[in-house]
Amino acid sequence: MFETRKSTLFLILAGIFITNAVVAELTGGKLIYIGPYIMSISVLLWPVVFITTDLINEYFGQKGVHKLSFITAGLITYCFVILYLALQIPAVKGKGFVTDGQFNAVFGQSLWIIIGSIVAFIASQAIDVTIFHFLRNKTGAKMIWLRSTGSTVISQFFDTFIVWGIAFYATGKIDFNTYIASALVSYGVKLVIAIVMTPVIYLGHGLIEKYIHEK
Repeated sequence: MFETRKSTLFLILAGIFITNAVVAELTGGKLIYIGPYIMSISVLLWPVVFITTDLINEYFGQKGVHKLSFITAGLITYCFVILYLALQIPAVKGKGFVTDGQFNAVFGQSLWIIIGSIVAFIASQAIDVTIFHFLRNKTGAKMIWLRSTGSTVISQFFDTFIVWGIAFYATGKIDFNTYIASALVSYGVKLVIAIVMTPVIYLGHGLIEKYIHEK
């Protein structure tokens, strides 16, 4: 029963992890204003991905996270291939139909975001897992907030700057000053969300412990 529940738990966490990662990729092309600065709307989803990473880390270890990270990267790549093929096929012309220009404006921009995100995703996940287990070895089962928030704070810094650098700065969509400002704002928002969601980590731990150990 215990192993069955752990398998079910992994499927649930993996589903949350993969769904949020893929949706973040597909919506990443939409930029919004945070005061005078711009930020991708997908920033709101990535803290959920990294919190889920920490829960998987806690119960399934580095091996579980690495396996899921590569599966997710593969699925994101699959999205990239499908979008690329869809962009090559002419749309039906006529009133009320989505035009090639409209489709390309939305998903054409997402292609570079997906490329940047795959690179950033693999790098930041490796950083997150390493820091998480370093802190866990130092603190044991205590101080969940430290290893969860600490690993997210550092890994998200690299994730944010890599994504903005590849998807927007390297492609010439923004200048260097906008790149730095936007990346810092995006990182700041992720940081705030990660801190605010700290109670969710404890709630998740409590629910998981009750579920897998319930007789």
